[in-house]
Amino acid sequence: MLSAKSLFQEILDHDESFALFCSIAASGESQGGWENARIAALVPETQRGLAPRIARHGADEDKHGRIFNALMRKRGLQPVPVPPETDYTRLLEQKGIGLAHGRLRRDEPLTVQDIVTYLAHSRVTEQRASEQMELLRKHFADHPDLGRAVRMISHDEDNHLAYCHEELLRLAYAGHGRAIQRTLRECALAEIRVHRDVSLAVMARMGRILGWSGPRAAVLAAGVHAVYAYERLGGWRRMVSLRTPERRNALGGPASAAPEFA
Repeated sequence: MLSAKSLFQEILDHDESFALFCSIAASGESQGGWENARIAALVPETQRGLAPRIARHGADEDKHGRIFNALMRKRGLQPVPVPPETDYTRLLEQKGIGLAHGRLRRDEPLTVQDIVTYLAHSRVTEQRASEQMELLRKHFADHPDLGRAVRMISHDEDNHLAYCHEELLRLAYAGHGRAIQRTLRECALAEIRVHRDVSLAVMARMGRILGWSGPRAAVLAAGVHAVYAYERLGGWRRMVSLRTPERRNALGGPASAAPEFA
C-alpha cells in the first residue's frame, strides 16, 4: 500500500534512509536560520520593527535543524552529505527566488523591495513546510520518538506562515500590493518546479537505499508528477493568497526552547 504513512514509516525504519531524510531537513532548516539572521541584521530603518520577528524566525529554523540532528544522534546516526539535487534551498536560490546569499553577505542595508522579496519567498515556502508538517503530525504526532519533534516543528511552521500573511498585508496596505502579488506569483511558480525536482531526486535516492522495485518507483514518480500538474494548473494559487491570520503577532515573543533536543 503506497500511502503517505506507510512510505514515511518505511523511511523511518531504515537507518540509512532516516539519516538521509534528517540530514536534508537539518541542512535546509540551518540554512534558513542563517538567512533570517542576516536579513534581521540588514533590515532598513523604515522596517526596523520587523527585525525581532525575523530574528525569531531564524532562531526557530536553527532550532529545527538541531532537532533533526538530535533525532539522528538518538539512533546513533551521523549526518550524511546532502546530494545537490535534493538541496531545496540552494535550488531555489539558483532560480533567483528570495534574496541571493551574495547580497546577504554584504553589510549593506536592505531595501523595502528586498523585504517584500524576502516575505513573499517565505510565504510560499512556509506554505509548503506547514502542509508537509501537518501531514507528518497527522500520522506521527503520537510516535514515541518523533511525536514531540513533529508537533513542535509543525506549530512553529504555522506561526511562520501566519507571520508572513500579517506582514505582507501590512505592506500591501502601505502601497506595495502590486509588487507583492507579482513577487508571490513568481515565487510560487518557481517553487512548485523545484519541489517537483527535489521530490523526484529524494524518491530516487530513497528507492536505491530501500530497494524499491521499478514499478513501485515508477508509481511514486507518477504521483510526484501528478501533484506538480495539479499545482501548475491552479494549485499554486493557494500559495499567493493573503488573509488576516487567526494567530496574530505569531512571532512577537522569544523562540520556544527545546532543551530535550538541543
